[in-house]
Amino acid sequence: MPDQPNEPLALLESQGLDLARQVDEQLQQIASNSPNRPLYREMILTILRMAHDDFDRWNAKITLQAIRELEKTFRVLEQFKGQRKVTVFGSARTPVEHPLYALARQVGATLAKSDFMVITGGGAGIMAAAHEGAGLEHSLGFNITLPFEQRANPTINGTANLLAFHFFFTRKLFFIKEADALVMCPGGFGTLDEVLEVLTLMQTGKTPLVPVVLLDMPGGTFWQSALDFIRNQLEAHQYILPNDLKLMRLVHTAEEAVAEINQFYSNFHSSRWLTKDFVIRMKRPVSISALQHIQQTFADICLSGSYVQQGYEGFEHEDPKFSHLTCLSFAFSGRNQGRLRELIDFINLPQNWAEVDKGPGPVLSESVTR
Repeated sequence: MPDQPNEPLALLESQGLDLARQVDEQLQQIASNSPNRPLYREMILTILRMAHDDFDRWNAKITLQAIRELEKTFRVLEQFKGQRKVTVFGSARTPVEHPLYALARQVGATLAKSDFMVITGGGAGIMAAAHEGAGLEHSLGFNITLPFEQRANPTINGTANLLAFHFFFTRKLFFIKEADALVMCPGGFGTLDEVLEVLTLMQTGKTPLVPVVLLDMPGGTFWQSALDFIRNQLEAHQYILPNDLKLMRLVHTAEEAVAEINQFYSNFHSSRWLTKDFVIRMKRPVSISALQHIQQTFADICLSGSYVQQGYEGFEHEDPKFSHLTCLSFAFSGRNQGRLRELIDFINLPQNWAEVDKGPGPVLSESVTR
């Protein structure tokens, strides 16, 4: 729903232009069965309000370009829906003979073997290496239109797996939206910008937690130096919480990077807010003793009540495709995402899973009070 009343729209309708009714009639014809009709209605009415105000041509051009990029990208990516994806960031200026190029190529190949698609900016250097290793079938490129360094790499150039963006902000939206994990290789301003934005979005809860893997060569100091700076300056001066460092992991081989990603999803499936409760979807329930441990150890991020583990059928308005999952719900404070990552790590440990194949099985509608 819009944040402000539709005063301009009401003014137009008072002049005899029944715009809302016309919008509803058109949507009834083209999206009669869509649950998204109310959202489309608000989009159209928002544009009509902009047209009524008609403040600035530049504002209108930015809005048009952004909507076009979003719509085109949504349409293209629909064909890859359901495929797991990992975004790989790194310098476009890494030469082919550099050890980092070989490492990025190995990361791409290892991700493809685990059936991940590899998303990059589609350019040269680390991006080209990751796509080279993954191959076209497992590659997606989100290229940016620039006066330099914008040419797509040979793996994806001229293919349907390449999308071009005018705006950095729409491009970065899809880097994160489509990613089940992110692998960060050494790079310049652009790479650092992308890494810090990802961490900021996760730290503030504006995007769901996914694995953030910092990858460097064995003995490399790029990310270690960055982590030292974060600890000595940001953490030491209390600009960040100590647990914010849990949002990323430093590794030095392709195998370690992919193992970190696969471990994150060993039991954890996904998460979402459902009214005031935060829900973690799991592939299998945790044991009663593990649930008791969660209640005691992670009480600091639960505002009230208890952690409740139950089957999917206990939740209303959920997608049927998640019906096989178990849900862990609680009143999350939303403040310490690093502690949430520690909770996810805990439910991913096999020793904390319920023995679903023995005896009568776990009680799914179990809660533990303080």
